[in-house]
Amino acid sequence: MNKLYVIGIGPGNRDYILPLAHKTINHCQILIGGKRNLNSFPAFEGERVIIGKDLNTVVDLIKLNLSSKKIGVIVSGDTGFYSMLDYLKKFFEEDQLEVIPGISSFQYLFAKVKKPWHQTLLMSLHGRRDDYITKLRDKASITLLTDSIYTPDIIAKELMEAGLDEVEMIVGENLSYEEERIIRGNPLAVLEAKPYKMAVVVILNE
Repeated sequence: MNKLYVIGIGPGNRDYILPLAHKTINHCQILIGGKRNLNSFPAFEGERVIIGKDLNTVVDLIKLNLSSKKIGVIVSGDTGFYSMLDYLKKFFEEDQLEVIPGISSFQYLFAKVKKPWHQTLLMSLHGRRDDYITKLRDKASITLLTDSIYTPDIIAKELMEAGLDEVEMIVGENLSYEEERIIRGNPLAVLEAKPYKMAVVVILNE
């Protein structure tokens, strides 16, 4: 049986996609992903499947075609950091999967601001809530993936309400794209720079 390829395509700009990811995608007959991710591969000649809210439909399509076709699922950033990999592992055995890593948006942001990230606490607020403020009191650095609801200005406001108005925030929006925006400053500065789209937020409590 063919492998199901789960492919990380980096923060967005094609320059940050690994050569192996390009090679694998070019050999796929079905490519599954979000609309913006699929648009990153205009020359792909196979079937394109846009991931919607009904993930079970995607799984059914994969099961129906995997024996006869090469299928790739492309995910933003890295496959191991809050991607669709966890969900797919509920339905497919490890020996059915081939996973190709990518550069995560938080890795890209840390590189842009020339900071190491090995000691930061990685968290996601994408579709979930977490008590990052309590954890921040014991950590020098926390990195948050945000969504369209839990935006950087909301985080800045919560930090100020918690008395943490002197911490430094680094906000990376539209990372690696032409409209990239990186903001550094205290929570008030971040709050005043709204509105935001989905972004990565680093909070430094050093």
